[in-house]
Amino acid sequence: MLEVRGLTKGFAGGAPLFAGVDFAVARGEWVAVVGESGSGKSTLLHTVAGLERPDAGRVRLDGRTLDYGDDTALALWRRGQVGFVFQAFHLLPYLSVAENVALPLALNGVAAAERTRRVGEALEAVGLTALAARRPGSLSGGEMQRAAIARALVHRPALVLADEPTGNLDAGNAGVVLSCLGDAVKRSNAAALMVTHSVVAAARADRVLRLVQGRLEAA
Repeated sequence: MLEVRGLTKGFAGGAPLFAGVDFAVARGEWVAVVGESGSGKSTLLHTVAGLERPDAGRVRLDGRTLDYGDDTALALWRRGQVGFVFQAFHLLPYLSVAENVALPLALNGVAAAERTRRVGEALEAVGLTALAARRPGSLSGGEMQRAAIARALVHRPALVLADEPTGNLDAGNAGVVLSCLGDAVKRSNAAALMVTHSVVAAARADRVLRLVQGRLEAA
């Protein structure tokens, strides 16, 4: 599903953050990338997402190569094919949980009745049906992250990208969130790439890679 070849990214005047990165993620597979703070793992994730341009290399998803020179095409591709889970949740505070989860469907032009059905299914899958009408500010951190997972998966993306999804959670909530994420990836048959500094979080993935001194290697 996801194929990355020769990916290289650096900043002017400095050594590359990473160089010649090669890896692939299959449908239904969850791959974790671990590394120290500042190792470049979040930049790697953003480059795979088309949010940053690489200096060299290519990214292919489901047979399509990303065109980093076309911002409009990249934005449309992300809207339809990618689901994001962030450390800081990024739920809109003035919308209910259900309305937050519905956002990707609305942006993709899904009809109202179908949006309602799919949001209900997504909330049930992460155990938040009873909280659908609540605002994010009234939820715990674990509940907000589960809502974020529902939002990331509701439009059935081919690729799920998670950036330190348990970084703001205690151990108990982190375990629940990781279980929800793993179940959602398997259920949707998406390819999932997670970057984290937590070896505990990484251990929940199907495969772990380590970013060390700009090189990606098996952990």
